[in-house]
Amino acid sequence: MAVAEAKRDAAEARLSALALPQGGWAGAARAEALARLRAMGLPGRRDEYWRYTDPSSLVQADAPKASLFDPKDEPMAFTGFDRVKVVFVDGVFDPAQSDDLEAAGVELLSRQTADIHWAQSLYGVLEARGQTPVQRPLAALNSAAATEGVLIRVTGRAVKPVSLIYLHKSETSDAMLHHCVKLEEGAELTLLENGPAAARFNKVLEVEVADGARFHHIRTQGRDHERRAVTHIFARLGRESLFKSFTLTANGVLTRNEAVIELTGDDAVAHVAGAAVGDGDFHHDDTVFVTHAAERCESRQVFKKVLKNGAVGVFQGKILVKPGAQKTDGYQISQSLLLDDHSQFLAKPELEIYADDVKCSHGSTSGAIDETALYYLRSRGVPLRQAQSLLVLAFLAEAIQEIEDEGLAEDIRARLESWLARHGQ
Repeated sequence: MAVAEAKRDAAEARLSALALPQGGWAGAARAEALARLRAMGLPGRRDEYWRYTDPSSLVQADAPKASLFDPKDEPMAFTGFDRVKVVFVDGVFDPAQSDDLEAAGVELLSRQTADIHWAQSLYGVLEARGQTPVQRPLAALNSAAATEGVLIRVTGRAVKPVSLIYLHKSETSDAMLHHCVKLEEGAELTLLENGPAAARFNKVLEVEVADGARFHHIRTQGRDHERRAVTHIFARLGRESLFKSFTLTANGVLTRNEAVIELTGDDAVAHVAGAAVGDGDFHHDDTVFVTHAAERCESRQVFKKVLKNGAVGVFQGKILVKPGAQKTDGYQISQSLLLDDHSQFLAKPELEIYADDVKCSHGSTSGAIDETALYYLRSRGVPLRQAQSLLVLAFLAEAIQEIEDEGLAEDIRARLESWLARHGQ
C-alpha cells in the first residue's frame, strides 16, 4: 500500500508542476488519461517493467538540466531528402522554420490550430488500449498534459515524407508531444523524426493503419548527450497492412523507447527495429509488446546495441499470440556487442502463446568483437580502427536492413560511420 501511495504522490507532484490544458476537442480524452494516471501513479524502480531502468529523472517534478549540443560539422539527419519539414523548438511548434503543411499531400495539422475532426476518435485511444496488460503511466501523463503535436490523416500515397524535427534550445526545457497518424485503406506514408527535442522529452505517437495501408517510420535520436527521453509508439494494424519502424540512437544519458503494436487484421505485417551505439554514461532501453490477434500475421523485433566505457543497454520484448491467431510468424532477436568489460546488456525476451499453429522464436546474445574476423581484416592491411568499425557496422546491419528505402538506409549507415569515427571505434 505504501508503494502505491508513493507512486500516486509522485504523480500529483508531477502534475502540480504542469499547466494542464482544459477543454478543446481532446478534452474528454485528456480527462480520461488523467484519471488513469492518478489511479496508477508514476513508475518506480520496484515496478517490474522498470527494474532495469531508473525512471526517477523522468518522473521528478522539474527536468534535469541538459547542456546544449554544439553540432560543429555534424549535419542533422535527412537533410538530403525532399520532405515536408515540421519543426518544434523545445516542444513548441515553430511555423517560421516549418514548411507549408499543405505541401505534404496529406491532411497535416498542428495541434494548436486543429479543431474537432477525425483525431477525436484516435487521440488517447490506442494509448488507453496499451495500458493492458502492462501499465504505462508516462504515456498516460502525456495524453493528459501534452498540448503540442501533429495530426496526420492519409487517404492515398503521400507525395513526400513528413519530417518532424525536434530542436533543443533551452538547458531546462521539459517537452511533451503527442502525435496522431491515421492511414485510411490503401494509403501510404513515410514519417521521419530527428533531433534531441529538449532536456527532458516525453512523446507519444499513435498510429492507426487501416486495411492495405503502409506506414514507414525512421527516426534518429542523438546529438545532445545529456538529454533524457521516454517515447511511446502505439499502433493498430488492419488486414494486409504494413507497419515498419526503425530507430537509431547515438547519445543520450537516458533513453527509453516503448512500442506497443496490435495486429488486429489478418495477414498484417509489423516490424520494429533499432540500432543503438553508446559510450560512457549512456543508458538505453527498448521495451516492446507485440500482440497477434488475427491469422497469418508476421512480426519482427530486431534490436542491436554497441556499448563501451560502461554504457548500459536494455531490451524487454514480448510477443503475445491470442487464441485463434493461427499461422502467426513471430521473430524476436536482441543482441549486444560489448567493446569492453565495463558495459552491460540486460535482456528479457518473452513469448506467450495461446494458439497451436504458430512459428515463433526469440533469441538474445551478448559478446565481444570477433577476434578471428578482426585478425583477418588486419592481416589484409586494414587499419585497426577501420577494421573495428567495419565489424560494428556488420553487426548492426540486420537492424538497418529493416528500412525499405535504400536511400534512407544509406543515410543511417553514414551517420553510424561518422559516430564510430568520432568515438574511436
